[in-house]
Amino acid sequence: MGRSSSSSSSSSSSSSSSSSSSSSSSSSSSRSGKRKDSDGKRPQEINVVGQKLQELPLAQVVTTAGITVESEDAPTSWPRMSLNIYPEEVHKAELGDPAYYPEIDQYCDKIHRACKGFGTDEKALIAILGTKNAVERSLIAFRYPQMHSKKLKDLMKKENSGDFGFATQLLALPSIEAEAKIIRKATKGLGTNDKLLYSVLCGRSNEEMNILKKTYFTQYSKDLISLVSSEVGGDLKKLLVACLQGIEEVFDPAYHTESKAKEDAHDFYKKGVGKTFGTDEAALFEIICKAPPEYLKMIDTAYVSARNVNLEHALLKCLKGKAEAAAVFHLNMKLKPYETIATLIKSTCAGLGTDELGLTCAVIRYQHVLQQVTMAHIDLFGKTIGDRIVKETRGDFKKLLLEVVRVAWPDTPAS
Repeated sequence: MGRSSSSSSSSSSSSSSSSSSSSSSSSSSSRSGKRKDSDGKRPQEINVVGQKLQELPLAQVVTTAGITVESEDAPTSWPRMSLNIYPEEVHKAELGDPAYYPEIDQYCDKIHRACKGFGTDEKALIAILGTKNAVERSLIAFRYPQMHSKKLKDLMKKENSGDFGFATQLLALPSIEAEAKIIRKATKGLGTNDKLLYSVLCGRSNEEMNILKKTYFTQYSKDLISLVSSEVGGDLKKLLVACLQGIEEVFDPAYHTESKAKEDAHDFYKKGVGKTFGTDEAALFEIICKAPPEYLKMIDTAYVSARNVNLEHALLKCLKGKAEAAAVFHLNMKLKPYETIATLIKSTCAGLGTDELGLTCAVIRYQHVLQQVTMAHIDLFGKTIGDRIVKETRGDFKKLLLEVVRVAWPDTPAS
């Protein structure tokens, strides 16, 4: 690949979110569920916290709290940087400039009253924490200790337990700190939850990876690369360390050309399936980590043209176990992020029993893009994420997750 990468600025973050949505727009006409009003407009959506709800024409590109959704009539293109899952307002708050508004204080007081005295009012907590978007929750997390001299995450840990308790702890944290806590959960104690770990670290933008590394060190006084290197080994370690380095290049049409894509596709073959003895896994990981999504699609197209199979098929032939699953997840988070997240959520409910931890983390982490993910989930599996939660969970835990999903998908069932 050979081109130096640069950390995404807030402007590139915006363009990333803007173009990433195109992967789910092509088959939108076949989707079920509430997608637009009868007059051809998008459903009402919050644009920025504190601003009024607004509707925009279907043919227009709609920006919603940092997400840009391209309509069926808008021109499509491949994303030029990996998907950002944090709203831009959360990025600004992380830089020390949160913009509060009066309702935040009211929410903090309601939480305080719900946990005061004997017992906890779980219904009130669900109504407050579950119904807020990532920006609002981040502001509540910043504001609560200023008003009540106690960190909200510590209060939730004290008041609640089980799956419901862990979900409230994540909701009581800014998005970035919640991800740091998930990494901590995946690596603490005996054994490592590899799937939970790679689902957080793979397919991330340079900007959010850099924020996550800084946040983890601030929270737990440990370098994230050192932590991962001590927790996993083999090919999975090679991939995760490459992801943590944040080496994705900024797409440059003068550099990322079709001819170069053909060269990289050939190199991918030579270092993988076409290598006589063994596989050069590090070389394969470097290609899929450095390539921005638009260019990675060009490489994939060139590989299909030359070999009649795609890059995912090549990875499945070259790798095995958790490294195989992680590499395919990383590849697809760049090529088709919403479908990949939908498949991740579905996988937490597959087989005997439900992976409540994985389901909780996925629903809360990806809330900011759950509208697009739900559309993809309907396309792939014929049901909404809410339908899956109703079937797989119960009690207050179910009610809480449904409220989190309803913020992005208003037609989510009540129970």
